[in-house]
Order: sequence, then C-alpha cells, then structure tokens
Amino acid sequence: MTTDSRRTGSRWLQNWDPENEDTWDKGLAWQTLWITTFTLTLAFVTWFLPSAIVPKLNDIGYSFTQTQLYWMAAMPGLAAGLLRIVWMVLPPLMGTRSMVALTTALLFFPLLGWGVRVQAPTAPYWELMVLAFLAGIGGGAFSGFMPSTSYFFPKRLQGTALGLQAGLGNFGVSLVQLLTPWLIGFSMLGFLGNSQMMELAGQANQEVWYQNAAFFWIPFVLVGAGWAWLALKSVPVTANIKQQFDIFSNPDTWYMTLLYIMTFGTFSGLSAQFGLLMKNLYGAGNPEIVQGAGESAQLLIENYEVPEAVKFVFLGPLVGAGARVLFSPLTDKMGGAIWTLISGIGLIASIGFTITALVPDTTSAATLDAGFDRFLWGMLAIFLFAGIGNASTFKQMPMIFERRQAGGVIGWTAAIAAFGPFFFGIGLTLMTPTIFYVIGLLFAVMCVGITWWRYARPGAPKPS
Repeated sequence: MTTDSRRTGSRWLQNWDPENEDTWDKGLAWQTLWITTFTLTLAFVTWFLPSAIVPKLNDIGYSFTQTQLYWMAAMPGLAAGLLRIVWMVLPPLMGTRSMVALTTALLFFPLLGWGVRVQAPTAPYWELMVLAFLAGIGGGAFSGFMPSTSYFFPKRLQGTALGLQAGLGNFGVSLVQLLTPWLIGFSMLGFLGNSQMMELAGQANQEVWYQNAAFFWIPFVLVGAGWAWLALKSVPVTANIKQQFDIFSNPDTWYMTLLYIMTFGTFSGLSAQFGLLMKNLYGAGNPEIVQGAGESAQLLIENYEVPEAVKFVFLGPLVGAGARVLFSPLTDKMGGAIWTLISGIGLIASIGFTITALVPDTTSAATLDAGFDRFLWGMLAIFLFAGIGNASTFKQMPMIFERRQAGGVIGWTAAIAAFGPFFFGIGLTLMTPTIFYVIGLLFAVMCVGITWWRYARPGAPKPS
C-alpha cells in the first residue's frame, strides 16, 4: 500500500502493510473494527430513526397524507445515497480517526431535532423533511467507515471483517425499530419534554413519550465520538479525489454496483418501508379493513385482529443483519460469487412468494390472517437472502480490485445502494406494491445472470 510520508505523528501509522504477517498489528486492526462498528451501529440507528417514527406521526397528532409519509420515510435514503458519494472519498483525505469521530458527532443534530419535534404536532412538513434528510448522515457514514476499515485487514480476512462491521452495524436498524415501542412507553426522559397522546384504531388513547426514541441515543453518540477521537489511528493512504474516480473505467465497478443494489438496496429499502407497507396492506391504513381514525375507528372485518407494525418491523432488519454476520466467514472459505448467486436465486423465489400476498383478501378474517402470514414470511425470506448477498458482495470486491480501488468501489456501490429507501418509497407511491415487486423480481433475474456469467461459472473472467 502506498503511504504519504508527510502524514506523521502518533495518530498516523507508518509502513502499514496488513499482508505482511510479521509487521501487521492484528490487535490494532481488531480494535479499529470494534470502535468503528460501535459508531456505525449508532449511524444506522440515526438513519432509520424516521422509519420508526414516521408511521406513527398521524397517531400523535399530525395529519399528513399517505403519500407525504412515504416521501418522508424515503428521504433518509435519498440523503444517504447523496452523502455516501461524499463520504466515499473521505478515508484517504481525512484518515480513519478524524472521519469516524467527526461523523459520529454529527449524528447529534438529527437525534436532537426529532426528539424536539415529535413532542407537539406543530412542525411544518418541510422541517420534518429536513430532519429526515439529516438522518441520512448516518447512512452516508457507511461509505467512509467500510473502506477505511478495509485498510486495516489482509484480503484473506476482509470478508469476515467487513461482514462483521456491516452486519453488526446493520443491527442498528433492528435496534431502533425494536426499542422504540418500549422507549416511548414511559417517561424515562420525561423531564426533557411533554408526553403525547397516541390514537390507536379501536382502542383507548395511549400516553407516550416519542422523544425518548431519539434522546436515548444521544449519550451513546457523544461517547462514541470521544472514543473514536482518542483511540483510533489512521493509515496514510495516498489517493486524491481524481485518482479515486478511476474506478469508473472498470466495468466490474458497474456490475458490482448492480449486485449491491439487488442486495443492500433491497435490505435498506424494505427496512425503511416495511412498517408503512404492512400498515397499508394489513393494518389501519387499509380502508377495506379499518374505517375512520382514532377512537372512532371501526374494524370492518369481524374477528380480524389488526397487526401492530411495530411488533414485526424489527424482524426483517434483524434477519438481514444476522445473515450478513453469520455468512461472512463462509464467504472467506468458499468465495463470494457462489453466495451472491445463491442470494439472487433466493431473492427471486422469495419475492415471487411475497407477490401472492400483496393484494389482501378481505372476504374474511381467516383469509386476511393467512395473507398476512404469507406476507410476513415472504418478507423475512427476502431479508434473509438480501443479507447473505450483502456479505458475499463485500467479499468479492476486495478480490476483484486492488486495495485502493477496492475501497473506492465499496464506497461507491454502498452509495448507490443507499438510495434503496428513497426508490422504494417513490416506487410504492407511484405504483402498486405488486407491480413494484415484479420489477424487483426481474431485476434480480438480471443480476443472477451477471453473477453467473462474470464471477461464478467455471472459467469466469473474474472468479471471486
């Protein structure tokens, strides 16, 4: 690896070569991984905080349309995609220490904003959209943290290291969606604001403290930023912005971008929209099931129990993140391409299965229950295979590209795939879920073809 001799001092490593077992500092590499993984988890918490709050905004007093809510849930994805293009060039320019510490500190602002604005339904739509955009800083961090971490590990361990970091970081999605219903249930941080009354279809109003969902994470963010600043070091990789963009002349950059859209784009997009989609298909958002709002709401299907989205939405990201962690060591042993192929085939099958549940049968409670079960299991299968592909594609990239380019490609593919929540939100706004899922199935078919032809078949041009 080429280093810059001008970058000296205790925070800059010198003569760093992880491929040389005699000089590689294994302890430092793993310490870097755990610190950046902790802060990346907080970044994902911040990125997906709106996905846990937006579906309930109308229940706590706001009056946005279904389209407005889809756009608001999509906005962090748009922001993350744009900001990842910025963060992808930062590791060689700023170094690991400065980039991770300062990025983590920035998470304070969207957390504070959401914590303040959920306390009363007075914020204009544009202001909540700005806060949703700022939450995308957490998504942008990924394209800086992952390439930066790759500098510290030899190629033989990058599948495991990057899989652990990304997978455990992805747990931030489940964490915020799992803990939010619990955090809002009591006045743990009640001294920081007022409670809200949440309206539930066919049930009595419930007193909640939605600011807890945001304020709870602020101390962890401050600790993470300080820890990163004090404990991390930086590898003086030489690469200016112009040099980093030479990745775009390599066709494999574009092929891997498509494959990562199939995997992480699906994971992030469905993670952001899962709750709204469930609510609008099988919950209070479907006028064929529930009529009216609040205490005046009427259940139109006798004996049907409306599912509370907050009880289920964390499961999808949990399955996807867990698959990324568990399958990462297997990609080091077997190669990434074969698992990307399995991921694509699994996505085709699970998307096809889920399509059969996207038009709820409202003739009876039994048919609705059966349809909901099919929808839930189909969605969890999609998350599973997307998570496997998230692990395998990150094993492939360091094998296909030389070290400096691999970092740039990881950042670029992650940037484009981060638009997942945005495009899923727009797609579900402009077309029916069935049409949108059919398009996703056809895209997966194309990606399976690319994987087989370019990377997985015997005699493939770039076996990885």
